Amino acid sequence: MIAVYIAIIVVIPVLSQFIRGLIEAHVKPVGTVTVIPGLFNLTYSENRGVAFGLFQDGTIFFAVATAVVIVLFSILLIKNYKKSKLFSISAALIIGGGLGNLFERVFLGYVTDYLSLSFFPPICNFADYCITAGTVCLIVYLLFFSDFLKSDGKKKKADE
Repeated sequence: MIAVYIAIIVVIPVLSQFIRGLIEAHVKPVGTVTVIPGLFNLTYSENRGVAFGLFQDGTIFFAVATAVVIVLFSILLIKNYKKSKLFSISAALIIGGGLGNLFERVFLGYVTDYLSLSFFPPICNFADYCITAGTVCLIVYLLFFSDFLKSDGKKKKADE
């Protein structure tokens, strides 16, 4: 099963870079392409900050922070991939999305954003949505399928 998680980790940044290339070639010259009027546009944007464009011009700090998170989740995945498929998928999505954005941040100095939804104002990218999906899955795992939030007394009773 580890091969599936590795595939997710490899495919996300490759696909992210492929999409970025298409966006730079076809959307950047025009700025915005309407896909579904009033709902979904492709809008070229260079994000030099973090989520939602916050904290602009912190490229080095955010690259290092992203690398640390990738290493942390990689260690957790290696240690726990046999325990929970949901946790492992979460970690793989977060790692893959983080790598996709890290490559751009390191080599371009910014992250290319392009997915613009009318009901969600920030412009995001494929890697961002992978990180978001991974984070949602991780929260579901922690709340409903792990003993992370159980008190020590409840853990001891469950173990008996």
